[in-house]
This record gives sequence, structure tokens and C-alpha cells, in this order.
Amino acid sequence: MNALFICNQNKHRSKTAELLFQERFNAKSAGLHGGKPITKKELEWADIVFVMEEEQRHELAKRFPSQYMCKRILNLDIPDIYTFNQPALAKLLQHKMKEYDEVLL
Repeated sequence: MNALFICNQNKHRSKTAELLFQERFNAKSAGLHGGKPITKKELEWADIVFVMEEEQRHELAKRFPSQYMCKRILNLDIPDIYTFNQPALAKLLQHKMKEYDEVLL
């Protein structure tokens, strides 16, 4: 399954999620802002999209309305207070993903 993890800058949360779940999914990460924002092609590639905050879901809907309507987009609800690969972030990501285990089967 192709899983795309999205956060604001693709520096901490989504990058950590990509690394953490690369054995469970064909995982990639992207950001909404910064030097290389998410593209339509990246969104189309994904079977499932995980955002870190609800605002990111809304931004995807604004930027890519057609693709947004065809994607399963799940909110992990993880605030932007962590650094890349921080143990507390990894633990929280694993906990949040367990909440979606039934949906992902």
C-alpha cells in the first residue's frame, strides 16, 4: 500500500513517519509549504494519505479538489512541537497508527 505522510514543512513529523513505517507501507512524505511543496503527482501516487493536523486536510482539499475527493485521508492529530526522529514523536506516531489498524486492514 502506498502511504503518503504530510506535514507543513516535511522536516520533522512526516519525515519521521516515513522512516518509521517504511516496512509497513511503501511510504513517502511531503510538505505543504517550503522549498518543495507536495505535487498533484505525489498525491495521485498515494493509496492512503496521513496528515498531521486537520488544517492540512483542508489545504489539500483547496489545492487538489479532484484528487482529494478520491483519497482516503486520515488525520493523526500530532502537533508541530517535535523534532525529526524524536523518541516521543516516534512513540506518538506508533500509538496513533494503532488507532487506524482496523481501517487499514
